[in-house]
Amino acid sequence: MTDSYPRLAARTLRFTLGNPRNIAVSEDGRFVRFVRTPDGFTRTGHLWELDTQTGQERLLVDPSALLDGDETLSEAEQARRERSREGAAGLTSWASDATGLRGCFALSGRLFVIEFASGAILEVPASGGVIDPRLNPQGTAIAYATADGEFRVVGLDATALRFELLPETHTQAWGQAEFIAAEEMDRHRGFWWSPTGNAILVQHTDEAPVPVWHIADPAHPDRPARAQRYPAAGSDNSSVTLWHVDLVSGDRTLVEWDRAEFEYLARVSWPKGHQPVLQVLNRKQTRSLVLAVDPVTGGTHPLREITDPQWVELSSAPTLDPAGRLVTCEDLEDRRRIVVDGHPISSTDWQVRSVIDCFDDAVLATASDASRDVQVVYFGHDGTHIALTTGAGVHSAIVAGATTVIVRSTLDEVAPEYHVHLADGSTLSIESRAAEPPFLPQVRMVDLGERELAAAVLFPRVHVPGSRKLPLLMDPYGGPHAQRVLSSARMFMESQWLADQGFCVVVADGRGTPGRGHAWERAVHHEFASVTLQDQVEAVEAGAQLFPEDVDGSRVGNTGWSYGGYLAALAVLDRPD
Repeated sequence: MTDSYPRLAARTLRFTLGNPRNIAVSEDGRFVRFVRTPDGFTRTGHLWELDTQTGQERLLVDPSALLDGDETLSEAEQARRERSREGAAGLTSWASDATGLRGCFALSGRLFVIEFASGAILEVPASGGVIDPRLNPQGTAIAYATADGEFRVVGLDATALRFELLPETHTQAWGQAEFIAAEEMDRHRGFWWSPTGNAILVQHTDEAPVPVWHIADPAHPDRPARAQRYPAAGSDNSSVTLWHVDLVSGDRTLVEWDRAEFEYLARVSWPKGHQPVLQVLNRKQTRSLVLAVDPVTGGTHPLREITDPQWVELSSAPTLDPAGRLVTCEDLEDRRRIVVDGHPISSTDWQVRSVIDCFDDAVLATASDASRDVQVVYFGHDGTHIALTTGAGVHSAIVAGATTVIVRSTLDEVAPEYHVHLADGSTLSIESRAAEPPFLPQVRMVDLGERELAAAVLFPRVHVPGSRKLPLLMDPYGGPHAQRVLSSARMFMESQWLADQGFCVVVADGRGTPGRGHAWERAVHHEFASVTLQDQVEAVEAGAQLFPEDVDGSRVGNTGWSYGGYLAALAVLDRPD
């Protein structure tokens, strides 16, 4: 029996199983390591290595060879994966030391280390259910958090416990990002090694102030409701502090900043050769300080203040470049720009999406010169730029040594392409083993209405233009931090399946969605419902006018999830017509 598309999408995790992920390049650029499942239906991730000198791939870790039976996850690890939208199993994350000689990972709460050259894998005795293990840069020690809220640093053979931090109550935890940071601020880590490997920054969280909610499982009405602390808007947040631990002396020092004014710890980095850098944010998210940390005293001093009357948008920056210059992403002149020591270096022709890496004279970033496309671009400190990618598509990059891995998604294929560019100008590819989708979405990119709303229109694949008028089905997200109309076919698989049921499906990115500048994104401030619904209505009317022989504007529906679901309900209430 042939699987239906919904069943096939579920079995393949929307055709992402089998794609390379968690890609890292060794410091010398020779090896590219990544997680990939064996095929497009198996959820268990394996660790692989591509040798750029030989062009050969090698399997490094097969979890089934290390585990007795099925994988088991603690509640804390399940929650961490949920916040990171992780649906796969087996080896889903891993970390390498700076030398590229060793890596570490957790399976079923157990801790493992691999020697890459020999392929030898060692299990390091650990207790409490290991979460997010990371080697120090030298590859001589491992730090990890546990499901019980504990934090430990151990040697590779675990003959000596080098340091541990234990919670005093069940509401406390060491070394883990709190709910707000992980769910809303895209910070999933709770500890950071020093470049020298002899010290570490560790987050301490106490959830005691956070209200308790009781969540029932409608699929299991026989089970009692589960108690969970949830920081609803307007309620108290977790108490978050940051500590510097000297692993030589064992001294522990509180990192000081005005936590009463800036209660969110948004970003932490510890660049090589420099002091740690923090970004903290006030409760209203309108003021942010970038702070340098004195590891000896725990004192901080401001490097830059970023403000916004609506909200400060967080990015992958801030950090320090090799020369110690501060690199930030800031909204200036209606564009998100790269700023180095207070001076914008990216032009207003580009909308910066994220910082990939910093160099002596340039910053590598993803950026858009058209809202539907994302390119990889070098922005020079002198104001020049070099685009490493061009054309319609969504691109990202991983760089180390003289090796650059470019990941490219387009409207021509559902599976991304993975190209490894080497110093001599040659190119290798990393194989995708994703399942072949049953169809390729047929996407028409259009601009709708007076606001030129970026939209994608999909008809049934068998539809003959002008043959009949189809009901119109809106399929937006439509809210902050999520852009759907991109030059990537995998964004439209569900939309095409819906269209094939007999609809004209329109996906429209209205005001509030990213990629079109500060004013566009902030238009929803204190107008969370009215503005977004207005733009969807405009898309409905303009779509019906654009295809008068193919769309019946009197029959309109709306579907969506998360904010898109909110929009669907809002449309029924406010615009039933």
